[in-house]
Amino acid sequence: MRNALRIAIGMLGVTILLPLSAQTSKPTCNKCAATYVPAEELEAYLKRAVGVAVADQQVRALSVGKTNVDIAVVYRGKISAPVKQSVAEHDKVSEVYHIIDGTATLMTGPDIVDLIPRPADDRAVRLLNGPGGNGASIRNGVTYQLKAGDVVVIPAGTGHLFTRIDDHIRYLMVRLDPDKIAPLKDEAASKVDLQTGFKSR
Repeated sequence: MRNALRIAIGMLGVTILLPLSAQTSKPTCNKCAATYVPAEELEAYLKRAVGVAVADQQVRALSVGKTNVDIAVVYRGKISAPVKQSVAEHDKVSEVYHIIDGTATLMTGPDIVDLIPRPADDRAVRLLNGPGGNGASIRNGVTYQLKAGDVVVIPAGTGHLFTRIDDHIRYLMVRLDPDKIAPLKDEAASKVDLQTGFKSR
């Protein structure tokens, strides 16, 4: 009886596993092409930001199936203390910073004091990060001393602000945009953008 039960259980297991193993997975971005962004293009965006206190420039915004991935470069000039209401928070877009050069102190944390939503016509809301806001400070924030080569991952909903920038900081930013908020931007659109000066609004 026990042997018969074991055989029956084993057969049931095979019956359940066969349909699972017969399934084939499909790419989330079917037959999509890769995207190459040359260093010269990134540098061209950074060069046109010279003399601008803060320049956040979207280089590409790409659909990769279930999510969009946006590539940006950011330049920030020297600050000795944060300005009023400078904590940034993005409701739906996460960010990854890879520091190119410069040094700075960055604070992050989810507990934001006096968070005020950004207006819908704000440039960052329309073109970069979607809905979010600015706060006065971060309770129990974590501080990082950033330098060239460092990487910081900032999830959607997490506040972040630079409390000090020693001279300047430049970084590559990758935005993870699962709700596909930012408008798409391909190589041709990037070339057109580079023909104009940086616009903060």
